[in-house]
Amino acid sequence: MSPAPVPSTPLPSTPVPSAASFDPWRPAFVADPYPAYAELRAQGRALYFARSDQWLIPHHADVSTLLRDRRLGRTYLHRFSHEEFGRQAPPPEHEPFHTLNGNGLLDLEAPDHTRIRRLISMAFTPRTVERLAPTVTRLAEELAARFVAAGGGDLVAEVAEPLPVAVIAEMLGVPEADRALLRPWSSAIVGMFELNPGEETARRAVRASEEFSAYLRGLIAERRGALGDDLISALISAHDEEDQRLTEQEMISTCVLLLNAGHEATVNTTSNGWLTLFRHPEQLATLRAERETLLTTAVEELMRFDTPLQMFERWVLDDIEVGGTVIPRGSEVALLFGSANRDPARFEHPDTLDLARTDNAHLTFGAGIHYCLGAPLARLELAASFGALLRRAPGLRLTAEPEWNPGYVIRGPRELRVEV
Repeated sequence: MSPAPVPSTPLPSTPVPSAASFDPWRPAFVADPYPAYAELRAQGRALYFARSDQWLIPHHADVSTLLRDRRLGRTYLHRFSHEEFGRQAPPPEHEPFHTLNGNGLLDLEAPDHTRIRRLISMAFTPRTVERLAPTVTRLAEELAARFVAAGGGDLVAEVAEPLPVAVIAEMLGVPEADRALLRPWSSAIVGMFELNPGEETARRAVRASEEFSAYLRGLIAERRGALGDDLISALISAHDEEDQRLTEQEMISTCVLLLNAGHEATVNTTSNGWLTLFRHPEQLATLRAERETLLTTAVEELMRFDTPLQMFERWVLDDIEVGGTVIPRGSEVALLFGSANRDPARFEHPDTLDLARTDNAHLTFGAGIHYCLGAPLARLELAASFGALLRRAPGLRLTAEPEWNPGYVIRGPRELRVEV
């Protein structure tokens, strides 16, 4: 273990964002954070935010660089104890959540991350995603057909949410009768990824972590007795040349991560994307007219323009310098994906929706070793979902301005009322 870090207290000269610029607990900010991001980018490259004890990083170049910088990590426990890192250990009663989350690929660093990603990649192959394409297309078409037959409704609950849950459940081999359990568990667990979650949020996450883990433990036991062609069976069978295998906890955490990360991002990209299209009717009309040629670049542009994951947090394992500001070891940085994806230093006319944009190096899927493993699947789902509705509901329109979910980190509307 290394010696204790320098405390993460900013120098008096550190640029500090005003509350008006960045207030992730204010509903108006959550509804539209982009003007505030422009102010942040003008204020500096690294800004200390006391309310969450984080350094905000708003520029595309810095976010992209730091995602690849091994002096930062999603965890610090591979190098330090909580005490050595100047942080408090989580309460013992939260242990089920932290065991589940801490063994997932997203929150690990090398060497565990390297080993687990290699093993998962053996099971979660491009061929696996390619094999799912007919299923994804069928599910998207069925959801769109039912939605159109009903004359519309809540696009979030009836189209955006069911598709990724059904796809992940199909991949894992979750019986259809059990699939209604997955969404509430996912929703409760990801509440802990928001800034300063409260105790009630933690209790719900712990309960969901226990229930979801127990369910998957039973499913894994069934598959061990009779391997199938589902992803859980593939994870059980995956091993490398040194005959390393995933532990049961690593398999459970991987399955939960696939649902949580893939589901939440895809739901909010779908709902945010449709809301963006409704607010840009000329672009929507062009997409409807040129769907076959524009759909691929349109999906990328919708992910850039209104990013579903606004912030990605990393721990500073060794001192770093950003724009002349030293951020000491023991600090936490908040990489602002939403701001980076609207940075005029990287994107021409970043606040303009351009569904034909081809130079689109958005950071929605991250970068570096934590680049989203499920990105090809997410793109497949989004293209199928948007394509089905564009084709079946050429007159789809918004009937009411949406209320937003209170969460800022994972951001999207509570519902999206539309009619065909």
